[in-house]
Amino acid sequence: MKAYTYVERGRFELLDKPKPALLDPRDAIVRVTLGSICTSDLHIKHGSVPRAVPGVTVGHEMVGVVEQVGGAVSSVAVGDRVAVNVETFCGECFFCRRGYVNNCTDPDGGWALGCRIDGGQAEYVRVPHADRGLSRIPDTVSDEQALFAGDILATGYWAARIAEISPGDTVLILGAGPTGICTLLCARLRRPGRIIVCERSSVRRRFVREHYPDVLVCGPEECRDWVLGCSDRGGADAVLEVAGSEQTFRLAWECARPNAVVTVVALYDRPQTLPLPDMYGKNLTFKTGGVDGCDCAEILRLIAAGEIDTTPLITHRYPLQRIGEAYDLFENRRDGVVKVTIAG
Repeated sequence: MKAYTYVERGRFELLDKPKPALLDPRDAIVRVTLGSICTSDLHIKHGSVPRAVPGVTVGHEMVGVVEQVGGAVSSVAVGDRVAVNVETFCGECFFCRRGYVNNCTDPDGGWALGCRIDGGQAEYVRVPHADRGLSRIPDTVSDEQALFAGDILATGYWAARIAEISPGDTVLILGAGPTGICTLLCARLRRPGRIIVCERSSVRRRFVREHYPDVLVCGPEECRDWVLGCSDRGGADAVLEVAGSEQTFRLAWECARPNAVVTVVALYDRPQTLPLPDMYGKNLTFKTGGVDGCDCAEILRLIAAGEIDTTPLITHRYPLQRIGEAYDLFENRRDGVVKVTIAG
């Protein structure tokens, strides 16, 4: 089969590899019908993910059809259409029992697919712990509607949940990339009073204004003044940092009101510093880390109910044979690209 592979730092190639086989009774083999490219894939390419293994098939955003299941798998069956979770998790360890599935202690736990074990930018993928990592797609939901449920939508849902957003709050989202938009969609479910999105790119600011006219949009230079002008409590009640730059990291705590929650969703290319003397007295709560992707079934239910729609994010479509072109487009942000689909 064809599989897009991390060959070495700076180089991915579409290679011929054997079709995956079941290695454990809890595994499933999924025929990938649709996938996508994530910014995290670019981090692997650029060497910013040290645990990524050269030779691994990349990709962790995918949906497909179950082709084979191990003897211990009971939640899905051959022929089921499924969304694949970005994380594999056992459901039994200390962290899984508390919902912290990103920290699953199983050898294949956490973000493994497309990083430490073969992922889904291929014709087939083996999914460990299939009972946990696969969610049936409702019949009324298309592959494109379901495509982001296991990763960037799971991230947005998790971020909005831990940000402690209350009805009427002022929410600031830093970054209007694909994950930022998914965070916006999930934050809206919590009925805040207003949402402000800060984004450097004029193309992405225009995208937000066109698709979400009820959202306030600004650039980084005016962000702090905008937030202070929109809040009577000295800043945003909840800040979600999704952009991942030094500037947005600083804006996150500068724009938060005293005693606010700052949720850091972004993955950074370099260490960030908290200037604690400058922050003294703000009494902020920081929440950081990778997504705990255990809400996929609920996300698919919300999609089926019409509460979430991510299809406007899909701006370009490619077959697997042209995935190199898709990466070039996505990485260089050409032609107004937001998300690219890869059809197996």
